[in-house]
Amino acid sequence: MPALPPFLLVCPVCEQALARADRALTCPAGHRFDAARQGYVNLLTGQGTPFEGDTVEMVRAREDFLGSGHYDRLRHALVSAARAHVDVPAVVLDAGAGTGYYLEGLAESWPAAFPVALDISKIALRRAARRLPGGISIVWDLWRPLPVSSRSVDVLLNVFAPRNPAEFARVLAPGGCVVVVTPRPGHLAGLESVGPLLAVPEQKADDVVAAFEGRLVEVHREELDYTMTLPCDLARSALVMGPAAHHGHKQPGAFDQGRPRAPLDVAARFTVQVLTEAGRPMEQGRHALVQEGTEA
Repeated sequence: MPALPPFLLVCPVCEQALARADRALTCPAGHRFDAARQGYVNLLTGQGTPFEGDTVEMVRAREDFLGSGHYDRLRHALVSAARAHVDVPAVVLDAGAGTGYYLEGLAESWPAAFPVALDISKIALRRAARRLPGGISIVWDLWRPLPVSSRSVDVLLNVFAPRNPAEFARVLAPGGCVVVVTPRPGHLAGLESVGPLLAVPEQKADDVVAAFEGRLVEVHREELDYTMTLPCDLARSALVMGPAAHHGHKQPGAFDQGRPRAPLDVAARFTVQVLTEAGRPMEQGRHALVQEGTEA
C-alpha cells in the first residue's frame, strides 16, 4: 500500500487522520482497517450499506466493454476538461470509481497526483486497485460523509454515479473542480433488440447544476455524441455493465432478447460538466460543443 498524503483520509469512526501502517490504515485512537488481499480497503463500519454494488457479471461486462476502446473518447474528454481547469493537482478522486477506468486516465495525465477510488462494490474495486497501484481504492457509500478531509481534493470525478453535492463541495480544494459525466437522452439507442433501455430525462445536466446550487457553479459543459459499431458480445456488455442490469436482473433473459448476429450501430451520448467554487465565469463558446463521428 503506498504512503498517503498527510491528513487526506479521516477515520470513519472518530474522524481523526488515517495513516498507513503496513497493509492497513490506522488512526491515533487505534481504529484499524486492513487492506484486502486484492488491494482495496473497506472503511464501511456498522452494518455497512443497504445499497447494491456492481455484481461480478456487471464488472466483467464493464471490463470487456471498456477494454474495447469504445469509451476512450469520453475518457479523453473528461481528462481534457479537468486539465483545462486545474494545473497540477496533488489529489484526484473518483466518487463512484467502479473499476477505475476513468480515474486511470487522470492518473496517467498527472503521474504525480495521488488517485483515490471510492465505490460501494468490492468486486469493482479489485480491478481499480490493480489499475491504480500508486493510489488507494476504498469501499464506501457515497451517500455518507466522505472519509476525506475538507478542501483536500483537487479534481473530483463523478461518472455515471450517485452525487453527494454537499460532500463533494466540502472536500474540494481551493482552485479545484468537480467533473460530472451523465448520459443524454438517446444514449445507447440501437440496443433495444438486446434488452430494455433506461430512460434519461431531458434536463439531466440542468439537474446537476441545480443540485450544486449555493455550493458550486458550472463553468464548462460539453455534449459528446458519436456512434459505436458493436458486435454482439459488446452490445450485450454495454447494457449489462450499467444500471440497466440492476433493473433487468429480476427479468430472466432480459438481456438476451435478440442476440443480434450483425454488429449494431449504437449511440453514445454524454454530457461532461465542470463545476468549481463561485467566482469563475462560464467558458464562452463551449457550452454546447458537439463532437460527432462513428467509432467502429
